[in-house]
Amino acid sequence: MLILFLRERLAWIGFFVFIIVMINVLFSLDVGLVGISILYINISMLISFMTFLFWRYVVEVGRLKNFLGNVENQFDDVHSKNLVLSPFQMAYFTKIEEVLYGKNTELNQAKVQLQEYSDELLAWVHEVKAPLTAVNLMLDRVEDLTLRRRLETEWLRLHLLVDQQLHQTRLASIEKDNYMMEIELRTVVYKEIRAMQAWCIEKGIGFDVEELTDTVTTDAKWLAFIIRQILSNAIKYSPANSEVIIFTEVDATGATLLHIKDAGIGIRKADLPRIFYKSYTGTAGRESAQSTGMGLYLAHNVAQKIGVRITVQSSVGEGSIFTLRFPLQNEYVKLTGR
Repeated sequence: MLILFLRERLAWIGFFVFIIVMINVLFSLDVGLVGISILYINISMLISFMTFLFWRYVVEVGRLKNFLGNVENQFDDVHSKNLVLSPFQMAYFTKIEEVLYGKNTELNQAKVQLQEYSDELLAWVHEVKAPLTAVNLMLDRVEDLTLRRRLETEWLRLHLLVDQQLHQTRLASIEKDNYMMEIELRTVVYKEIRAMQAWCIEKGIGFDVEELTDTVTTDAKWLAFIIRQILSNAIKYSPANSEVIIFTEVDATGATLLHIKDAGIGIRKADLPRIFYKSYTGTAGRESAQSTGMGLYLAHNVAQKIGVRITVQSSVGEGSIFTLRFPLQNEYVKLTGR
């Protein structure tokens, strides 16, 4: 702070040095001042200036700390706190208040607009789900089995996109929309597999699923969304007539791990660190018009919110293994205590 103060007062110091030099020059040139001690004058002026500088340092640094402290407190009615500020500091304070007030007003308006947009989008998604349900019921009336399977697959893809948009809209308020409880993994996994049935039949994708009797503490709805995104990727990038293996294990810490292994094209090593980035499609995604780069991004964000950790092991041509690690009891307590 002292260095800052001295740099701020360089003009004062420069002016004082100039005065000292001028006085010494005058004493040297004016014969009428020969009997006066120039050393005494210099020492007196130096002590006076140092005393003045020290006094200004104490006063101004105190005011500066008071000023900055109230800036950090977001300008809570500065005038009612009887702050000891200089006229210039008060002018700065007032101007900054005006700027922040304007920015806060703009920010609040943007928040309102964003909330309105989110509500409208949410309402639109719910409106779209109604005709989707009706179309799904109508598909049972299609007699041509091949055509019906094809239509069911396309309906499922559309349904997944709408579902993805719905959960993306709700992601910002997930803390208000989760309910942690003990669930059996088998219930959630089997339900998501059945939902993908039409797509799996079209590609000839089969599932090798263990008993999955493990019980974990999590939010069933959001966990289902995570598994849905991973399964849809596994089906999308797996070759026809291949198999997806789903199994569990317990790691060294006692945490339950859910593994989803596919026989797909795999993920390049260079792409692995970025697969959870927003809109990142990777090398494989660039070759597919269906890839949006949002599925794994949303799944990863949801997982972080409910305490689940997602890891990936993959290599090109050998498929991928997505692993979900569920929190232990003590980790769950920290999660719910946020």
